[in-house]
Amino acid sequence: MMKGIYPVVHYHRRLVVPVPLDEAFAYLSRFSSAAEWDPGVSSARMVTPDPVALGSVFALDAVFMGNTVALRYEINEFDPPNRVVLAAENASVRSTDAITFTPDSSGGTVIEYHADLALKGLARLAAPIFALAFHRIGDRASDGLLATFTAHSRGPRGRQR
Repeated sequence: MMKGIYPVVHYHRRLVVPVPLDEAFAYLSRFSSAAEWDPGVSSARMVTPDPVALGSVFALDAVFMGNTVALRYEINEFDPPNRVVLAAENASVRSTDAITFTPDSSGGTVIEYHADLALKGLARLAAPIFALAFHRIGDRASDGLLATFTAHSRGPRGRQR
């Protein structure tokens, strides 16, 4: 394999969430929120000061295949309320999450979540196993995100706001 060329595992999910565009973008672009909706994230915090913007950094501890992996995500594309791209890299992986937001006719938001995981070092040899695990993890995170937005959109008696 050529140096600098890594196997990439792709994940994509389209969600329609029952919250307005601006609210969905604000919540998800503050990537420290991942600890609230992604069961694979054990902790997350914003490293840089508010407000969330281009260059904002978030430290996440993710559990992947039984190991806790520290990831430091940085926003490298920021177009409120339409798109945010975050990237993280460590010795084993380079992760890029591109998230787009468009209004839905129901008043909610369509979220397109694309995640790429480029494997480095010895991790490259396990690309097929990583692909299966990454898709399972992505589905759990997406389900958690939808559940979080749905719960948030309900009033105190469980009705839609």
